[in-house]
Amino acid sequence: MTAQEAPEGGPDPVVPTEAEVVADLEAVDRPPAPPVRRYPSTIGGAFYIGIMLATAIGMTIVVLGSWRTGVRWIAGALVLAAFLRLVLPRKDAGMLAARHRFFDVLFLGSLGGLLLFLVQTIPDQPL
Repeated sequence: MTAQEAPEGGPDPVVPTEAEVVADLEAVDRPPAPPVRRYPSTIGGAFYIGIMLATAIGMTIVVLGSWRTGVRWIAGALVLAAFLRLVLPRKDAGMLAARHRFFDVLFLGSLGGLLLFLVQTIPDQPL
């Protein structure tokens, strides 16, 4: 018995041809292709890049010798990140949204505030 033959007493099986299968597959509604992605894809992503640049500037200033000014840059970037996370909706926050909004704002704001406090209160040390 071949694949095209029906078993005895049963109806003849209908096997579609390759062209029919292709036509059926082409007729299926497919979802539209996603739009071309913009980089960064959210406004929060652009802000995140800005925060990272400000932090890199701060690190560069620290390495060049003015540690207080550099740490102020880093602290300012963290406080700005906390503010942006507070005001941006989750879908627009991009990589600023790591966890829940409350935790993100609390962590970033506390770390930035602590750095600013330390920069202001650590006394100058003689070399």
